[in-house]
Amino acid sequence: MDGKRMTTDQQAEQVRALLLGVAVGDALGVPVEFRPRGSFHVDGMRGHGTHDQPAGTWSDDTSLTLALADAVEDGGVSLARLARNFIAWHDKGAFTPHGEVFDMGNATARAIARLKRGAAPELAGGTEERDNGNGSLMRVAPLVFLLDGRSPEERFRLIKAVSSVTHAHAWSVTACFLFLEVLRKLLEGRSKEDAYAEVRTELAATPFLDAAALEKFRRILKEDIRFLPESEIRSSGFVVDTLEAALWCFLTTDNSKDAVLKAVNLGEDTDTTGAVTGALAAMAYGLEAIPEEWIAQLQGRDQILRAADSMACALAAN
Repeated sequence: MDGKRMTTDQQAEQVRALLLGVAVGDALGVPVEFRPRGSFHVDGMRGHGTHDQPAGTWSDDTSLTLALADAVEDGGVSLARLARNFIAWHDKGAFTPHGEVFDMGNATARAIARLKRGAAPELAGGTEERDNGNGSLMRVAPLVFLLDGRSPEERFRLIKAVSSVTHAHAWSVTACFLFLEVLRKLLEGRSKEDAYAEVRTELAATPFLDAAALEKFRRILKEDIRFLPESEIRSSGFVVDTLEAALWCFLTTDNSKDAVLKAVNLGEDTDTTGAVTGALAAMAYGLEAIPEEWIAQLQGRDQILRAADSMACALAAN
């Protein structure tokens, strides 16, 4: 907030906005996940479709975001608790609106299997190129509230540790870092244009980042994602595509509703593109900008609000 520290109440509202923004974007996309662009048009919450779920149902994107929010403690993240939360989600449907898991990425499933076999959390994530789905990008947004006062290297180490529980390849870690740097600027009160410009400048001179990984994000960092036509924006489950699509939707609209609808209507990995865009929009426009009717239609809304308030209390206690 332009260099001013937030009050406890302000931070609590920001946490609620973020988690609800993720959930709304996720839930809008669930019924049309995997459908090709142009074969549908979403203008509000709808039910059934791809996963045959009631309107307002959110998926693994929000569930694992809540699992991360629940693992925030002592000014950081308990990776052991995060691992337990992921296993509880996988095995028992914890952090879900209806007590069941109906959507799960392959890389996340492989990482949780390693966790269940006793792998250390920071070593559970896949390190191969095939392990670069968007499964860590979709859930890391709550880390934005833990970045204040940390050096760039410290921010990167925290983000890498949390991403690596499921996705440890440099492309995934870099995507999470880039995303959170934009979120951090927005949380500090920058306009979306200034946030994007500053991150592009700063990441061009960040020696601890993998140069080859940064090159994967050329269209974001060395070009200008805003000026690409929709036909060149991919919305697959590949982490680079998801980050490009979310930033494009966010930067080429001027309000929360239009941003997330634009994201969902890109097709393919609709819930995750919607969730990541929803996080960006929530940080830029605030809680009041999320349509009230969408929040009212969220399944398990009270669970999200409890998670937000619990995380806000953990942050305030530090």
